Amino acid sequence: MTDNKSANDKAQEINLEEVGKLIEALERDLAGVRSGSADVQRLRDEVETLKNVLNSPIRRHHWVRDGLHSVRTGLEDTLDSAMAEGMKVGQYISEIGRILGL
Repeated sequence: MTDNKSANDKAQEINLEEVGKLIEALERDLAGVRSGSADVQRLRDEVETLKNVLNSPIRRHHWVRDGLHSVRTGLEDTLDSAMAEGMKVGQYISEIGRILGL
């Protein structure tokens, strides 16, 4: 039973450094996307929220995991609305999936 708990704990941990790099890249790309779309604004808000979680003195992996899921959903919504001009949306979705172990 201890082995299962250790495996579950490891599965819950997220490489916060990788998440930070991803958020920086997303912010750079989002800066080049035209405003006006509600999906793009929601995505910017989700990225900002996740950035704040990462900069918090108390870091909870489940908060980061939830934030990554929200960013992933935002990217998918943005892609669906065809407002992701100049963004590497597929790459970001894949990277978030890799970080989350999906």
